[in-house]
Amino acid sequence: MPQVRRSGRRSEVEVKYEEEDELAGETPPAESVKSEETDVEEVEEIPAAPKGLSAFEKRRLENIAANQALLKDISATANKITSANGPASRPRSTKKSTPKRREAIKKEAIQPTRRSSRVAGLAPEKDENKRGYDAIVAGDTAEERVKKMRISGDLSLGDTLVEGKKWASGLDGLASLKGLSRGAQPGIRTFTDEDIEATSDEGLKEVRKRMNNLKLYEGWMPNDIKITPLRAYSLGFHPTEDKAVIFAGDKEGAIGVFDASQETPSPPDDDDEEYEYPDPVISAFKFHTKTASAFVFSPADANAVFTSSYDSTIRKLDLGQSTSFQIFAPSDPSEDLAMSAMEMPFDDPNMLYFSTLHGGFGRHDIRTPSHEHETWGLCDNKIGGFSLHPRQPHLVATASLDRTVKIWDLRKISGKGDMRHPALLGEHHSRLSVSYASWSPAGHLATSSYDDTIKIYDFKDAASWSPGHDIGEAKMEPATTVRHNNQTGRWVTILKPKFQTDPKDGIQKFVIGNMNRFVDVYAADGEQLAQLDGEGISAVPAVAHFHPTMDWVAGANGSGKLTLWM
Repeated sequence: MPQVRRSGRRSEVEVKYEEEDELAGETPPAESVKSEETDVEEVEEIPAAPKGLSAFEKRRLENIAANQALLKDISATANKITSANGPASRPRSTKKSTPKRREAIKKEAIQPTRRSSRVAGLAPEKDENKRGYDAIVAGDTAEERVKKMRISGDLSLGDTLVEGKKWASGLDGLASLKGLSRGAQPGIRTFTDEDIEATSDEGLKEVRKRMNNLKLYEGWMPNDIKITPLRAYSLGFHPTEDKAVIFAGDKEGAIGVFDASQETPSPPDDDDEEYEYPDPVISAFKFHTKTASAFVFSPADANAVFTSSYDSTIRKLDLGQSTSFQIFAPSDPSEDLAMSAMEMPFDDPNMLYFSTLHGGFGRHDIRTPSHEHETWGLCDNKIGGFSLHPRQPHLVATASLDRTVKIWDLRKISGKGDMRHPALLGEHHSRLSVSYASWSPAGHLATSSYDDTIKIYDFKDAASWSPGHDIGEAKMEPATTVRHNNQTGRWVTILKPKFQTDPKDGIQKFVIGNMNRFVDVYAADGEQLAQLDGEGISAVPAVAHFHPTMDWVAGANGSGKLTLWM
């Protein structure tokens, strides 16, 4: 028989036939092909091969018939197995079934992360040491969790004092605040006296001279004014014009208060006499468990200072009662509503607005229960900061990790459920993330971005906008772009521009930290007015802030130390 090449896999029947051919020398008849299963009663008859076919064609037809019989046998066996194991059919009940109550999912406590005993320096055979080490690790983890748990309820400031020599004054540091009236390349300058002298505009030149004449606070050196234990994240001037009172918040929720009017110690005239220069009086409290992100000073109550935090709470520090009251916290202790910024409109001292690290923007009426709030999802990524227009507080500017600055109108809120949000009036995209946005009273908007720019937008006609007004792409382009090093890295707080909210001189200006260890002052048109420095500044005063009305500027650094110019 000639050898014929065939493609594909051969069936077991074909292999069996070939083995029998080699032994008997002839082709077995088709009817001799049977299934191994004996319980198959019906076997499809195989048609006889037409006469005149070659031996190869006859063999091919027989193989096809055998394969069909094998597949049919397998199918019948599978059906028997399915019917034998399948559930018995039950008559459908006509009685309406009551839905089963779903059991609440039990939240398991987070277990401590496994640690290596080899890294800890323990020998493998020292089982007792290993057990002791695991117990210590578990204990430390539990302790850390307790430290970060949200603090609920009202607190006496005497119970929240921060330990340490620098803040030993405690409540005594607040005694003078009761009854306040309203009101990169270190050292290398990028703005000099030559720039001031070269100014052709006489009005601008006068402002530049005045701002550059601000003097560094002389009561104590900057390194001696440690206003917070850890890296400063937020800063605020009390609006009183009687004296400079600065509040600062750090990365773990401590709040520091410094009164710059306190009496400065005078060393003795005798140089030979030893004299230990005393530390300044600084009060520090801890009623947040995570980063203190913002300060708001009530326009209706000079003793009320509101603080927001990454721990999802807003608290009110009452300077007169020396108490911290809980103003807002989610009803569910596990709900994460970490707040990146907070503001209060000038025309409504009962409403607080806040942004979150998850792209949300919300508001809370302080007259309602502390858990009630309304939140809108405005961005898919973190909102690093927002600003209410000082004169048109229904206009909100948000700066986000999604590389946009957006302007929203609170007068027009529409949609339902998760789709409910204020009207979006316009947006502008930057090359990299936008860190912060700040309105000026006149309608300028300054933003800082990781593309090393400060962008200034001109919306001086914002007072005429109707609800839901479309700003348009052309109008959303920056009027001025200033080159500015914003690469803070890991250990420096993000640089944020902050406009003076109610300047006495009427000049719209803002401050921002400088990586060369200065604080820069800019006008609303992008012209630099000053670059503040002084002796003893050993780190970047990244968190910079203007007094609302006075030409006082404060900056705080990664060590929690304060710099003040007046």
